[in-house]
This record gives sequence, C-alpha cells and structure tokens, in this order.
Amino acid sequence: MTEPLDELVHLLDLETIEVNIFRGTQPDEERQRVFGGQVAAQALMAAGRTVESGDVHSLHAYFLRPGDPAVPILYEVDRIRDGRSFTTRRVVAIQHGEAIFNLSASFHVLESGPEHQLPMPEVPEPETLPTLPERLKEWEEGLSNWYYRPHPIDQRYIGSIPWVTKDEDPDPRQRLWLRADGGLADDPLLHACVATYASDLSLYDTILRSHEIHWEESDFMGASLDHCMWFHQRFRADEWLLYDTDSPVAINARGLARGFFFGRSGNLVVSVVQEGLVRFLGTLPRAPG
Repeated sequence: MTEPLDELVHLLDLETIEVNIFRGTQPDEERQRVFGGQVAAQALMAAGRTVESGDVHSLHAYFLRPGDPAVPILYEVDRIRDGRSFTTRRVVAIQHGEAIFNLSASFHVLESGPEHQLPMPEVPEPETLPTLPERLKEWEEGLSNWYYRPHPIDQRYIGSIPWVTKDEDPDPRQRLWLRADGGLADDPLLHACVATYASDLSLYDTILRSHEIHWEESDFMGASLDHCMWFHQRFRADEWLLYDTDSPVAINARGLARGFFFGRSGNLVVSVVQEGLVRFLGTLPRAPG
C-alpha cells in the first residue's frame, strides 16, 4: 500500500465516540473546504459500522455546507430500519454544531434474480495510458503543487483532461481508468467507501467539459449539490475500473453528471449520478425584501 492510500484508509478508520456516533479525521493538506468524496466515504463507513448483515447497494446524499478542513467531523448514525433483507441508515455529518452533509444508505443481503446490463465501451487498456502526473507535466508551471503530489487513486485519462485542455468540439463525456494505488484488505465496505471517494474526483468536471470554464477563474464557483450511487455487485477498488461519465444537461446554474464503473471483465459494478452548482459570481438572486 502506498503512503497516500494508507492515509486514505486511515481517514476511513473512524473513531467510535459513542453508540452510533463516530469521528473522522482530516488529511494534512491545504484546502479551502473538505473534499466531498472524503465526507461521503466517511459517512458511508459510519453507516456500515452499524450494519450486521448485507452489502451497501445504494446511497443518496446532499452537501449542505462547506466542510472545515481544519477540524474533525462528527458522524451521527440513525438506525432507521433493520429488516431481514434490507437495512436502512441515515447519517448526518456535523461541524461547529451544524450539519454539513446528509446521507441515506441502504444495505441488502445478496440474493439471486434476473440479470442484464449495458455493455462496457471499447477503450484502450489502462497500462497503455500515461499516469496523471505524466499527463500534467507540460502544465507544471500553471497548476498548484496539489496536482503533482502522490494521490491514493491512480487515474489514467482516455483522451483530453477537461480541466486543463479544451477540445475544439467538446462532447460532455469523459472516460478514465482508476484504481486504488495499492492493495486493500478484503472488506467489501472498504472497497465501496474507496470507490465513493474516487467517484467524486472527476465527475463534476464532465459538466464543465462543453464550456469555456476553468476552476481557476475568479468569477466562477462550482460545488457538488448531491451525490447518488448504486452498488450493483461486489468489486475490488484496488483493481482497474473504467469510469464512463457524461453530462446530459446543464441549465439554471445546475448541471447533471452520470457515471458508470465497469470492472475490467466488463461487469457494470457501480452507477453514479451527481448534480452540481455551476454559478458565475454576481448572478446570485437577491433574497425577497
């Protein structure tokens, strides 16, 4: 396990404060706000720690306030229902006495049923693609050091990288291979949490792909509003997953993005949907009165 991945696993190893109450630490890095994938992954881990049987099959979450990266996050779990085949949990992430994030997760005892899925796109193999630091080398002077430090997720983009280059005729779609940068323990919940973390790394960028907008622009503010995932079958987050994403619509300062994780054998293992805020500063409506 690489050091960045070891740090991510440590972030997911929540401290138990009391029954149904957990505390998550923060990474030692400079950020203006907590990374959304981190709080979602920690919240899912908190929910899973209270479940005795079943794998997570879905989560639905809302980002309510920007998280403070300088203080720990408390996660309060509400045990909504414990059924024979389905278990439901609600998790609220709290900082400074306020809710910053809300998640509902459902766990399902595996059972058999009819099967079908869409085929995986034909793409180059991940080993034939350069690493992210190799791809970013030519923009080294224009990007912050954060992009070049080691990361827990190995990302191999197929085609252009939307947040550094713009195609002449951009399609609101991007594809990349990703995996945890090292081996993980055989815990389905841990693999689901790592995939949750990874799912938020690039999905929002698909919304911006068709527009001349960059994160560094001073008049632009972007943020994830909600995040939904469906876990169709067990998988390993330390093996290559194709992340096939698109953005079907952007309007009213909100954009929608969808993503699908395919295992290397072609199995569709996770589906993701996210809505993001795409706001130009100075356009926020005034409050009535």
